[in-house]
Amino acid sequence: MENPTRDDRSLAVLYRDERLIAVYKPAGLLVHRSNIDRDRDVLLQRVRDQLGGHWVYPVHRLDRATAGVLVLGLDPDAASVLAAAFREQRIGKRYQAVVRGWVEAPGRIDRPLGAGRRGEGGAPQPAVTDYIPLAWTELPIPVSRYDTARYTRLELQPQTGRQHQLRRHMKAFSHPIIGDTTHGDGANNRLFREHFGARRLMLVATELTVPHPGDGRTVRLTTEPDAELQAIIRQAGLAADPAQAGERD
Repeated sequence: MENPTRDDRSLAVLYRDERLIAVYKPAGLLVHRSNIDRDRDVLLQRVRDQLGGHWVYPVHRLDRATAGVLVLGLDPDAASVLAAAFREQRIGKRYQAVVRGWVEAPGRIDRPLGAGRRGEGGAPQPAVTDYIPLAWTELPIPVSRYDTARYTRLELQPQTGRQHQLRRHMKAFSHPIIGDTTHGDGANNRLFREHFGARRLMLVATELTVPHPGDGRTVRLTTEPDAELQAIIRQAGLAADPAQAGERD
Protein backbone atom coordinates (compact mmCIF):
# COMPACT_ATOMS: atom_id res chain seq x y z
CA MET A 1 0.00 0.00 0.00
CA GLU A 2 1.29 3.44 -0.92
CA ASN A 3 1.16 6.38 1.47
CA PRO A 4 -2.04 8.34 0.78
CA THR A 5 -0.13 11.64 0.80
CA ARG A 6 0.63 13.18 -2.58
CA ASP A 7 2.27 16.42 -3.72
CA ASP A 8 0.98 16.22 -7.30
CA ARG A 9 -2.00 14.89 -9.25
CA SER A 10 -1.08 11.24 -8.84
CA LEU A 11 -3.16 9.15 -6.44
CA ALA A 12 -1.94 6.56 -3.95
CA VAL A 13 -2.63 3.06 -5.27
CA LEU A 14 -3.79 0.84 -2.41
CA TYR A 15 -4.27 -2.34 -4.46
CA ARG A 16 -4.10 -3.44 -8.07
CA ASP A 17 -4.39 -6.64 -10.04
CA GLU A 18 -5.55 -7.46 -13.57
CA ARG A 19 -9.26 -6.86 -12.81
CA LEU A 20 -9.52 -4.03 -10.29
CA ILE A 21 -7.67 -1.12 -8.74
CA ALA A 22 -8.21 0.70 -5.43
CA VAL A 23 -6.93 4.22 -4.83
CA TYR A 24 -7.06 6.82 -2.08
CA LYS A 25 -9.50 9.55 -3.06
CA PRO A 26 -8.51 12.93 -1.60
CA ALA A 27 -11.13 15.13 0.04
CA GLY A 28 -12.52 17.67 -2.42
CA LEU A 29 -12.03 15.56 -5.57
CA LEU A 30 -15.02 14.44 -7.63
CA VAL A 31 -15.13 10.80 -8.72
CA HIS A 32 -16.47 11.70 -12.17
CA ARG A 33 -18.06 14.59 -14.03
CA SER A 34 -21.78 15.18 -13.71
CA ASN A 35 -24.42 17.43 -15.23
CA ILE A 36 -24.33 19.48 -12.04
CA ASP A 37 -20.56 19.89 -11.84
CA ARG A 38 -18.46 19.77 -15.00
CA ASP A 39 -15.13 19.91 -13.13
CA ARG A 40 -12.43 18.60 -15.46
CA ASP A 41 -10.20 17.43 -12.60
CA VAL A 42 -11.88 14.19 -11.56
CA LEU A 43 -10.62 10.96 -10.06
CA LEU A 44 -11.47 8.80 -13.07
CA GLN A 45 -9.30 10.90 -15.36
CA ARG A 46 -6.41 10.99 -12.89
CA VAL A 47 -6.38 7.21 -12.54
CA ARG A 48 -6.64 6.76 -16.30
CA ASP A 49 -3.67 9.09 -16.79
CA GLN A 50 -1.65 7.18 -14.17
CA LEU A 51 -2.34 3.91 -16.00
CA GLY A 52 -1.12 5.28 -19.30
CA GLY A 53 -4.58 5.81 -20.76
CA HIS A 54 -6.06 2.47 -19.62
CA TRP A 55 -9.81 2.91 -19.26
CA VAL A 56 -11.23 2.48 -15.74
CA TYR A 57 -14.84 1.87 -14.73
CA PRO A 58 -16.59 3.33 -11.66
CA VAL A 59 -18.55 0.92 -9.46
CA HIS A 60 -19.44 3.13 -6.46
CA ARG A 61 -19.05 6.69 -5.24
CA LEU A 62 -17.67 8.70 -2.39
CA ASP A 63 -19.02 12.20 -1.82
CA ARG A 64 -16.74 14.94 -3.08
CA ALA A 65 -15.97 15.98 0.51
CA THR A 66 -15.17 12.42 1.69
CA ALA A 67 -11.68 10.93 1.44
CA GLY A 68 -10.56 7.33 1.43
CA VAL A 69 -10.68 3.96 -0.33
CA LEU A 70 -12.34 3.88 -3.74
CA VAL A 71 -12.35 0.81 -6.00
CA LEU A 72 -12.62 0.78 -9.81
CA GLY A 73 -13.00 -1.98 -12.35
CA LEU A 74 -10.32 -2.41 -15.00
CA ASP A 75 -12.70 -4.01 -17.51
CA PRO A 76 -16.48 -3.80 -18.08
CA ASP A 77 -17.22 -7.27 -16.71
CA ALA A 78 -15.24 -6.65 -13.51
CA ALA A 79 -17.05 -3.36 -13.03
CA SER A 80 -20.44 -5.04 -13.53
CA VAL A 81 -19.68 -7.72 -10.92
CA LEU A 82 -18.41 -5.17 -8.38
CA ALA A 83 -21.32 -2.78 -8.98
CA ALA A 84 -23.78 -5.64 -8.39
CA ALA A 85 -22.07 -6.43 -5.08
CA PHE A 86 -22.53 -2.80 -4.00
CA ARG A 87 -26.19 -2.76 -5.06
CA GLU A 88 -26.84 -6.01 -3.22
CA GLN A 89 -25.02 -4.76 -0.10
CA ARG A 90 -22.42 -7.53 -0.18
CA ILE A 91 -19.66 -5.04 0.57
CA GLY A 92 -18.12 -4.41 3.99
CA LYS A 93 -17.44 -0.73 4.71
CA ARG A 94 -15.63 1.05 7.53
CA TYR A 95 -15.13 4.78 7.97
CA GLN A 96 -13.61 7.04 10.58
CA ALA A 97 -15.14 10.37 11.55
CA VAL A 98 -14.72 13.12 14.13
CA VAL A 99 -18.08 14.14 15.59
CA ARG A 100 -19.38 16.71 18.05
CA GLY A 101 -19.82 15.57 21.65
CA TRP A 102 -18.92 12.39 23.48
CA VAL A 103 -20.31 9.11 22.20
CA GLU A 104 -20.04 6.90 25.27
CA ALA A 105 -20.26 3.35 23.87
CA PRO A 106 -20.80 1.33 20.68
CA GLY A 107 -24.28 1.27 19.23
CA ARG A 108 -26.50 1.27 16.15
CA ILE A 109 -28.55 3.90 14.37
CA ASP A 110 -31.56 2.33 12.66
CA ARG A 111 -33.31 5.26 11.01
CA PRO A 112 -34.93 5.18 7.55
CA LEU A 113 -33.82 7.90 5.15
CA GLY A 114 -35.58 9.50 2.21
CA ALA A 115 -33.96 9.93 -1.18
CA GLY A 116 -31.63 12.81 -1.99
CA ARG A 117 -28.95 14.62 -0.02
CA ARG A 118 -31.44 15.97 2.51
CA GLY A 119 -34.04 13.25 2.20
CA GLU A 120 -36.80 15.41 0.77
CA GLY A 121 -37.91 13.03 -1.98
CA GLY A 122 -39.39 9.55 -2.03
CA ALA A 123 -40.54 7.21 0.68
CA PRO A 124 -37.95 6.63 3.43
CA GLN A 125 -35.83 3.53 2.89
CA PRO A 126 -34.22 1.37 5.61
CA ALA A 127 -30.85 2.72 6.72
CA VAL A 128 -28.60 1.26 9.42
CA THR A 129 -25.23 2.47 10.72
CA ASP A 130 -23.14 0.84 13.46
CA TYR A 131 -20.67 2.97 15.40
CA ILE A 132 -17.74 2.35 17.75
CA PRO A 133 -15.99 5.14 19.71
CA LEU A 134 -12.20 5.14 19.26
CA ALA A 135 -11.07 8.23 21.19
CA TRP A 136 -12.45 11.23 23.09
CA THR A 137 -11.23 14.73 23.78
CA GLU A 138 -12.36 17.76 25.77
CA LEU A 139 -10.83 21.06 24.71
CA PRO A 140 -10.71 24.15 26.98
CA ILE A 141 -12.33 26.22 24.26
CA PRO A 142 -15.84 27.70 24.63
CA VAL A 143 -18.26 26.73 21.87
CA SER A 144 -21.92 27.71 21.55
CA ARG A 145 -23.32 27.75 25.10
CA TYR A 146 -20.65 25.44 26.54
CA ASP A 147 -17.42 26.34 28.37
CA THR A 148 -15.51 23.46 26.76
CA ALA A 149 -15.70 21.55 23.49
CA ARG A 150 -16.08 17.77 23.42
CA TYR A 151 -15.44 15.48 20.44
CA THR A 152 -15.27 11.77 19.63
CA ARG A 153 -13.43 9.91 16.90
CA LEU A 154 -15.69 7.11 15.70
CA GLU A 155 -15.53 4.09 13.49
CA LEU A 156 -18.69 4.01 11.39
CA GLN A 157 -19.95 0.86 9.66
CA PRO A 158 -22.85 1.54 7.28
CA GLN A 159 -24.95 -1.57 6.74
CA THR A 160 -26.91 0.11 3.93
CA GLY A 161 -25.92 2.60 1.25
CA ARG A 162 -28.23 5.60 1.28
CA GLN A 163 -27.03 8.95 -0.04
CA HIS A 164 -25.14 10.91 2.65
CA GLN A 165 -26.19 8.17 5.09
CA LEU A 166 -23.38 8.70 7.59
CA ARG A 167 -23.70 12.47 7.59
CA ARG A 168 -27.49 12.37 7.96
CA HIS A 169 -27.46 9.63 10.59
CA MET A 170 -24.90 11.46 12.72
CA LYS A 171 -26.93 14.65 12.53
CA ALA A 172 -30.06 12.75 13.63
CA PHE A 173 -27.98 11.23 16.46
CA SER A 174 -27.07 14.79 17.62
CA HIS A 175 -23.39 14.09 16.90
CA PRO A 176 -22.82 15.74 13.51
CA ILE A 177 -19.56 15.16 11.66
CA ILE A 178 -17.10 18.04 11.94
CA GLY A 179 -16.66 19.93 8.69
CA ASP A 180 -20.07 18.96 7.33
CA THR A 181 -21.47 22.17 5.86
CA THR A 182 -24.80 20.57 4.88
CA HIS A 183 -25.77 18.52 7.95
CA GLY A 184 -23.25 19.75 10.51
CA ASP A 185 -22.84 22.34 13.26
CA GLY A 186 -21.46 25.71 12.22
CA ALA A 187 -19.97 26.67 15.59
CA ASN A 188 -17.96 23.46 15.91
CA ASN A 189 -16.90 23.63 12.27
CA ARG A 190 -15.54 27.13 12.92
CA LEU A 191 -13.66 25.93 16.02
CA PHE A 192 -11.82 23.28 14.00
CA ARG A 193 -11.16 25.75 11.21
CA GLU A 194 -9.80 28.48 13.51
CA HIS A 195 -7.79 26.28 15.92
CA PHE A 196 -6.65 23.40 13.67
CA GLY A 197 -6.86 24.83 10.15
CA ALA A 198 -9.43 22.17 9.26
CA ARG A 199 -11.30 23.19 6.12
CA ARG A 200 -12.62 19.77 5.18
CA LEU A 201 -15.08 17.08 6.16
CA MET A 202 -13.64 14.91 8.94
CA LEU A 203 -14.77 11.67 7.33
CA VAL A 204 -12.61 9.03 5.63
CA ALA A 205 -13.38 5.60 4.18
CA THR A 206 -10.72 3.36 5.74
CA GLU A 207 -11.79 -0.10 4.55
CA LEU A 208 -13.73 -1.87 1.82
CA THR A 209 -14.21 -5.63 1.71
CA VAL A 210 -15.24 -6.75 -1.78
CA PRO A 211 -15.70 -10.05 -3.65
CA HIS A 212 -13.06 -10.36 -6.36
CA PRO A 213 -14.72 -10.17 -9.79
CA GLY A 214 -12.59 -13.06 -11.04
CA ASP A 215 -12.92 -15.85 -8.48
CA GLY A 216 -15.12 -14.36 -5.75
CA ARG A 217 -12.43 -14.41 -3.07
CA THR A 218 -12.67 -11.71 -0.43
CA VAL A 219 -10.38 -8.74 -1.03
CA ARG A 220 -9.83 -6.41 1.92
CA LEU A 221 -8.78 -2.89 0.90
CA THR A 222 -7.53 -0.70 3.73
CA THR A 223 -5.86 2.65 4.34
CA GLU A 224 -4.89 5.05 7.07
CA PRO A 225 -6.27 8.61 6.88
CA ASP A 226 -4.13 10.97 4.83
CA ALA A 227 -1.39 13.02 6.51
CA GLU A 228 -3.47 16.20 6.70
CA LEU A 229 -6.35 14.48 8.46
CA GLN A 230 -4.01 12.61 10.82
CA ALA A 231 -2.39 15.90 11.80
CA ILE A 232 -5.77 17.44 12.67
CA ILE A 233 -6.71 14.34 14.69
CA ARG A 234 -3.46 14.58 16.67
CA GLN A 235 -3.84 18.31 17.32
CA ALA A 236 -7.38 17.75 18.60
CA GLY A 237 -6.20 15.04 21.01
CA LEU A 238 -8.05 12.23 19.23
CA ALA A 239 -5.14 10.02 18.18
CA ALA A 240 -5.61 7.25 20.77
CA ASP A 241 -4.79 3.73 19.57
CA PRO A 242 -8.08 2.15 18.33
CA ALA A 243 -6.93 -1.26 19.66
CA GLN A 244 -6.93 0.17 23.16
CA ALA A 245 -10.21 2.03 22.91
CA GLY A 246 -13.07 0.94 25.09
CA GLU A 247 -15.75 2.74 27.00
CA ARG A 248 -14.63 6.13 28.25
CA ASP A 249 -13.61 6.31 31.94
